[in-house]
Amino acid sequence: MTAPTLSWNDDAPHSDAFGDVYFSREDGRSETEHVFLAANHLPQRFAEWQAPRAFVIGETGFGTGLNMLCAWACFERHAPPGARLHLLSTEKFPLGHTALARALSAWPSLASYSQALCALWPDPVSGVHRLHLSERVTLDLHFGDTTERLEALQGQVDAWFLDGFAPSKNPEMWQPELFAAMAARSRPGATFATFTCAGIVKRGLKAAGFAWQKVPGFGRKREMLAGSIATPPVDNRRQRTPWFTPPPTLRSQHIVVIGAGMAGSSVAAALARRGRQVTVLEREQPGAGGSGNRQGALYVKLAVETNLQSRFYLAGLLYSQRWLGRLAAARPQQPPLWQPCGVVQLALSEKEASRQQRFMAHHPLPETLVAASEAPDALAGVPTAAAQGLFYPQAGWVQPKRLCEQLLQHPGITLHHGEATALHPTPAGWQITLANGDTLAADQVVIATASLANHFAQTAELPLQQVRGQVSELPLPEGTAAPQRVVCAGGYVSPPLEGVLTFGASFVPNDATTHTADADHQRNIDELRQALP
Repeated sequence: MTAPTLSWNDDAPHSDAFGDVYFSREDGRSETEHVFLAANHLPQRFAEWQAPRAFVIGETGFGTGLNMLCAWACFERHAPPGARLHLLSTEKFPLGHTALARALSAWPSLASYSQALCALWPDPVSGVHRLHLSERVTLDLHFGDTTERLEALQGQVDAWFLDGFAPSKNPEMWQPELFAAMAARSRPGATFATFTCAGIVKRGLKAAGFAWQKVPGFGRKREMLAGSIATPPVDNRRQRTPWFTPPPTLRSQHIVVIGAGMAGSSVAAALARRGRQVTVLEREQPGAGGSGNRQGALYVKLAVETNLQSRFYLAGLLYSQRWLGRLAAARPQQPPLWQPCGVVQLALSEKEASRQQRFMAHHPLPETLVAASEAPDALAGVPTAAAQGLFYPQAGWVQPKRLCEQLLQHPGITLHHGEATALHPTPAGWQITLANGDTLAADQVVIATASLANHFAQTAELPLQQVRGQVSELPLPEGTAAPQRVVCAGGYVSPPLEGVLTFGASFVPNDATTHTADADHQRNIDELRQALP
């Protein structure tokens, strides 16, 4: 995406393209608190919030993030301990990291909030970037055109910050389609506030179903607008895909997750973060199956021509990098479970070299995300068999078993050892029968047992295919040169951990065996020799 061209007055940015300021040079924070927090009655609403779901604030125009950080600070001051806040904001011209940090340095009182934001600030890639700012506060950044982003949004907003450059400076944004999208993504009774009283805004809000009134503005602005929408339009988009629509009443205070591998432990942590009580049922130990490898590589292989699948993979890579970094930072005294050393993808054939060249031509992505390299040896730290490759600086490797164990260290999660053999629906939810005859009760059940997920009557028709994958480990003799980054070609190899090199992996569809096979080890060694002679 395109970064804005800025001029600076001390640490206050000014948009050269729109000829407008990002925040008031008089007192930007006081203006935000008057226009957006007070006019939406947020201190009172936060203090009274008792719903199990998060309170949702939507914003048109993230800018420097001042409005969102002030809302976060207000939430921390007023909300009860169990409450959660979900922020979402659109931005077509995201600031670079340096510009963002400089702008927010103008508010020392928000330093702890701005530092958390800057630490997670994503690359300027269009789409949705989810940032977990704290245990209770999540920010979704929707990079792209505001109206397009809101029209695609799945969710409903409780309070709107109708911001952005003034209608006279940026008339393209303040169009009827924007107000219609806001209305369609509002909860009944959702409020809004905006600094402007322009006629195009008043007419657009009214046409979309919002009731507005003029209220005192901030500083030299005599008036501003605030209001609400009583009955938003009905969202019928899911009628075409009803299988995505949850039941209207979903009791889910206690959830049993079957399986404590990567899938089970991560979904358990996500549910616990949302205030649910979770029991994780595991027949062996966390990370016992495929999640028990010494190292796992985090990387992505994108299609030559961009498509929805590749966009999903890319979003997953960026989210995982932030997620793992935050988990690692939460336990600084522990050995790192995540190493963002970067990943080198080698082009070992002319066909792959051509594919990589075409990929780079079709994907104008920042070099902080992916870059072409004609010196893969220097990147890898050892001689390779390729003359070119792609480098993903934000990828790396993780210790899956330790990750599973850390995810389960949440006060809302209980680990229960046992094997589920049957699920029985009850009027109150579900009863899980264990192999030893015991039972567990739950409002909802999550099955996260990989290829064994269809071993229940309710899931027997799932067309799952078992694929055998064997990873190899070799102790390196002292002084042996070893890769400094994850290297991928036909297989992959990680930098050594505690003197052991981990590489692989075999890929054998329709094979459920779990014993180690010499033939698979030899295949892994042959792949390693081909890539790193």
